[in-house]
Amino acid sequence: MKAMILAAGKGTRVRPITYTIPKPMIPILQKPVMEFLLELLRQHGFDQIMVNVSHLAHEIEGYFRDGQRFGVQIAYSFEGYIDQNGELQGKAIGSAGGMRRIQDFSPFFDDTFVVLCGDALIDLDLTAAVKWHKEKGSIATIITKTVPLEEVSSYGVVVTDENGKIKAFQEKPKIEDALSTNINTGIYIFEPEVLDYIPSDVEFDIGGQLFPKLVETDAPFYAIPMDFEWVDIGKVPDYWHAIRAVLSGEVKNVQIPGREIAPGVYAGLNVAVNLDKVNIQGPVYIGGMTQIEDGATIIGPTMIGSNCWICSGAIVENSVIFDYSRLGAGVRLVDKLVYGRYCVDKTGATIDVQAASLDWLITDRRQELPSQPPMEGQAIAELLKTDGRIIGV
Repeated sequence: MKAMILAAGKGTRVRPITYTIPKPMIPILQKPVMEFLLELLRQHGFDQIMVNVSHLAHEIEGYFRDGQRFGVQIAYSFEGYIDQNGELQGKAIGSAGGMRRIQDFSPFFDDTFVVLCGDALIDLDLTAAVKWHKEKGSIATIITKTVPLEEVSSYGVVVTDENGKIKAFQEKPKIEDALSTNINTGIYIFEPEVLDYIPSDVEFDIGGQLFPKLVETDAPFYAIPMDFEWVDIGKVPDYWHAIRAVLSGEVKNVQIPGREIAPGVYAGLNVAVNLDKVNIQGPVYIGGMTQIEDGATIIGPTMIGSNCWICSGAIVENSVIFDYSRLGAGVRLVDKLVYGRYCVDKTGATIDVQAASLDWLITDRRQELPSQPPMEGQAIAELLKTDGRIIGV
């Protein structure tokens, strides 16, 4: 069976991570989120998969290649061009436009197919969803999830009649205006005929343009609410919460990698740490070839990436630290995400530590350090502390 993963977006709401990593490649404890989607599709018999790519396309294609080692077949539809300098430039044409381009190239979608957004961890019975879709005679089906009323303003709300036929949408409505608590999860089931509603060679979106068109023409367009595990990573705060949920055991289809070296503390290969001389309280994951100096403190839920260096006296609590990060002795990070030169708090507020002359506190492990911090850097560090906690601005 055939499927498509939408992977062409720039992921602007997940910056700074997506400056260098496309959103489907964002790691969940060392494993790209798109890999979990491939595993789900394969489990339910979807083994021919199209992926539209644009922003940092080479990262996705270089990792997954033809899909053989994941037990599926993968092909890519690139959206963009090569500029006058010979550099590849992404130019996404919308989620529906991407489907149409693939079909115009050669009629790939010739039977019921599934489309997944590449930015969520899901554990869904796709087989049951497809069966319901076919029984309804639907041309398009949205898999929805029920959320508490107080959360509806964060999502696109789907409004249906008593038979599940979609009548309207509400994009992030106020709580008092919400007509439903069923939200769009970005998981769709389509018949090939749906492509007749999508124009060729123009930018066209599934949610913003295709779906309203199906409602307007009274097409057989349904929603099915299902109870399943769905962890969105569409924004930095979502990603931060996703890592916390995985480490805390709330996400059942994701196993913490490595071996357990202390209660609730998992480590990859060749981690340099003396457990008798550090304060580590799980749940914590430490990537391979990471060095934790004596006197450091790490409080979970926290993820430390591979090849990191946590200096003596550094305190890391409830945080996500990406690969090759060096945290100096004066750092106290609480509720933070560190990615390269950026430190992000759980609301998404970001500080460029290099621009703020704080790269003596937080830097790339591979970078040569100055012999002593600049005076202006010391002053800024003091300004950025609240009860000893470095905060984003």
